[in-house]
Parts: sequence; structure tokens; C-alpha cells
Amino acid sequence: MNVIDANIPIFARIAEGIKDHILTGDLKEGEQLPSTTQISKEYDINIATVNKAFNVLVSEGIVFKKRGIGMFVCEGSVQKLIEDRRKTYRDNYVRTALEEGIRLRYTVEELQAIVLEVYREINS
Repeated sequence: MNVIDANIPIFARIAEGIKDHILTGDLKEGEQLPSTTQISKEYDINIATVNKAFNVLVSEGIVFKKRGIGMFVCEGSVQKLIEDRRKTYRDNYVRTALEEGIRLRYTVEELQAIVLEVYREINS
């Protein structure tokens, strides 16, 4: 989990880290999450902070609680996370990059070529 960025509250970093583990397959749908005690000890944080992170995930429909047993990854959470992150990616990254490209007077064809070039570099 990414717990380094000090500008983001710890509970939000924990929640995002769990989401990352779900997206990468480290945590699978239906699988139990580590306990609040395990996470609080691993990162040396208060259990209430971990509970707040879990509550965020429950409210977003990513995990659910089995009383007396623990927290589990919801079925369909991977698809939900992909959809949410794709929207964020489009709105926060692609739009910003394209706006800058337009300011630099790139044509649509040049922007497409740049994207394809970078994509090939990353996947080679």
C-alpha cells in the first residue's frame, strides 16, 4: 500500500492501497482482507484509522463486513474499480494532457502518433 504521500489522509491512503491490491489481483473477489489489527501493526497506525479506511471501502461497495468474521472483497469490485479509475484517468490525466497538446498546437494526428509511440515504448 502506498502510505508515503503526506498530503493525503492516512485512512484514504490505506483505502487506496487496498483498492490497488484488488486491481492487481493480490486480493481477489470474495477474499478476506487482513484484519484491522494486522494493518495497524504493519503500518504503526491507530486501529480507528484502519476502521475509517474500511468504512470508506464499504460505502463505495468495494468490501463488505461479515459480523464477527472480518471484511471481504465484494463480487464485482474489480470491474467497479476499473470503471471508476478509467473515468478519473480520462478526466484528470488525458484531458489535461490534451489541453496542453492543443496549447502547443499539435494536430489530432500528431497527438495520436505521440500516444501510440509512448504506448509502444511502455509495452516493449
